[in-house]
Amino acid sequence: MTRLILIVVAALTVDSTRAASITLTDRPHHLRQSGEREWAEFPETPEAVSFEATFNLDKPAAAYCLRLRQRDVKERWRVRLNDRDLATLRIDENDMLVYLPVPDDALRVGENRLMIDCPKSKAPDDIRVGPIDLLDRSREEVLSQSKLIIRVFDSANLTIGNTFRGGPPTMLPSRITILDEHGTLRDTGAASNDHLAVRPGTIYTSTGEAEIPVEPGAYRIVAGRGFEYSIDSQIVTVNAGETREVGLAIRREVPTEGWVACDTHVHTLTHSGHGDCTVQERMITLAAEGIELPIATDHNVQIDHDPFAREMKVRQYFTPVIGNEVTTKLGHFNIFPADRGAPAPDYRGDNWPTIFDAIYATPGVKAVILNHARDLHGGFTPFGPLNFNDEVGLNINGWQLRANAMETVNSSANQTDIMQLFHDWMAVLNSGHQITPVGSSDSHDVARHFVGQSRTYIRCDDSDPGDINVSAAAEAFVAGHVMVSYGLLTKMTAKGGAGPGDLAKLSPDAEFVELDVDVLGPHWSQLDLIEIFANGQRVSGFNFAEFPNRESLMRDSLAHAEFDPSNERPGHKGGIDARIERPKQDVYLVAIATGPGVRESWWKAAKPYQPDSPVWEPTFLGCSGAIKVDVDGDGRFSTAADYARRVVTEANGDLDRLLQLLAAYDSTVAAQAAHLYQTSLGDPIKLVKSGLESPEAQSKTGAAADETQTGIHRYLDAVRRNRIAVLSQSR
Repeated sequence: MTRLILIVVAALTVDSTRAASITLTDRPHHLRQSGEREWAEFPETPEAVSFEATFNLDKPAAAYCLRLRQRDVKERWRVRLNDRDLATLRIDENDMLVYLPVPDDALRVGENRLMIDCPKSKAPDDIRVGPIDLLDRSREEVLSQSKLIIRVFDSANLTIGNTFRGGPPTMLPSRITILDEHGTLRDTGAASNDHLAVRPGTIYTSTGEAEIPVEPGAYRIVAGRGFEYSIDSQIVTVNAGETREVGLAIRREVPTEGWVACDTHVHTLTHSGHGDCTVQERMITLAAEGIELPIATDHNVQIDHDPFAREMKVRQYFTPVIGNEVTTKLGHFNIFPADRGAPAPDYRGDNWPTIFDAIYATPGVKAVILNHARDLHGGFTPFGPLNFNDEVGLNINGWQLRANAMETVNSSANQTDIMQLFHDWMAVLNSGHQITPVGSSDSHDVARHFVGQSRTYIRCDDSDPGDINVSAAAEAFVAGHVMVSYGLLTKMTAKGGAGPGDLAKLSPDAEFVELDVDVLGPHWSQLDLIEIFANGQRVSGFNFAEFPNRESLMRDSLAHAEFDPSNERPGHKGGIDARIERPKQDVYLVAIATGPGVRESWWKAAKPYQPDSPVWEPTFLGCSGAIKVDVDGDGRFSTAADYARRVVTEANGDLDRLLQLLAAYDSTVAAQAAHLYQTSLGDPIKLVKSGLESPEAQSKTGAAADETQTGIHRYLDAVRRNRIAVLSQSR
């Protein structure tokens, strides 16, 4: 593959005293340094591995900057001028137009050469770069020719005609996005300060107001305040020397009374040492995205954000919590709340017992979260097939997972299959381990992966965001009284009022479990599908994209569905009244709603961090949390593993008896029983002769009840995936 080399021919003077701006390329170019294509939206073969343009200057101007459009940048692409490092492209997958300063002595009379390459690429990275212009002014001159003064108001304080009622207007902390007519983020002359956090095309304001120097032109300005709020936008043209005032009005659309918006995974450059968001900027972004309970989780340190929140005058908007991302070679674990001044746990343990002992010895800690369990860090993937049987939710080496929560959505480290970690979570629940589902942002940045995009709603008093009872919130979190939100929010209650983390008691004569599911979201998010899972197996659902197909609705055992496609009821996306046939035994129930993710930069869904495929569609999701249903009437909840242990004990090694007993239970109990039966044999010779993969056992299983067969086969398929992974590593 070759370099892309352009020889630029341009007029060199505009008049006798000033050199001209030069267009180095007027179109985008597809570059990839090495490897196969990253995403299917790119051609199989890139245009080149690098970009190079040569141009001549007879009389350089006093100052220059580069105006450059970049897209899908994930690796460190360097920009070199005359063999001198000028900058690196901003590591950001968003489409953005940036302005790079050119030092006074970087250009020379005669031939000059600009080069963009990525010689130390760690992975395939398809990017598009261009158009590129060399402007004959400094960056400061270009981006200070005009000004936008933007104010973001709470429209609940507005009357018809946009007049204010009840006193002065209320301005809101918010995220302001500056786009051009192509939807490209536009760099500005603004800089972070005591009330702004600024990146190209993105301005967070803690006061609701921002003065933004810009290049003259036409802009689309979008304002929002995270998941719970509407957005407002205007198209504005500003001329050279002009100041334009812009008022945007947003309002809370998603009702979340009694639920606290929590981001359990929040980083800063100041204390984690990577990313780009200082701790002062982080305080502004938290207020502007509407996070009420942020957990400080910098790597292996415990930081108190309270003094920084007070410094930035945003403490009234949230209650900061001291936490830590305990970053080990065997997984990353977020912990909270830690007592002020408590030492951080030792992260150097080489086994889970040692690591968890250190974590739980930390004063104050109640919640321990397994982070991004499907991602590879330091050669270890906690829930990869080398370590985890994803059918029965257990570590294959016998390690005990003592975390009481796990990330099911991490909006900075999305999975190609958005449902994968939810299936893992439900498998762990089947194993008998109480574990809370978590949505988090893992944000290290101001704008690339922004804070609070995925979040966890905790059931507790939210009447004063600046004074949340942290202990009560942590206890509710560990008990599973949560909902996971990533662009949608799914509320489910059982008849009688039981919600996530609660026990619903089913009367002996009840033929159905009756559920009410309501999906919420702002007007800019969309609902396509609601699915209901019992012990991790899909038992019902409704596809709103096919609405009003009442026949499919009734086939799925749903008694009623409603869908409001208009914006007459902001915040309500749709709902179903579901009737689930009486389960065979105690089950937990989960409702998950999905819809298309936002593609535009004002709240864009990030691409997968470690993709499994070049094909990907952005998806938003809301998960209800788990409701436990007491079906057998003993007044408590039994998991699939609990039932399996009883059955295996009663069968006492007799496979025929085991299969007979399993007919009374669902497939998840059969899978757990299969695992217990296999491990009870122990001796490899016994496994060959009597294990479930032996010809005799296969023959007996083939005559068992359908759900029993399904559960055993799913378990054995997972075992085979584990074996393949182990063999692949040993080669």
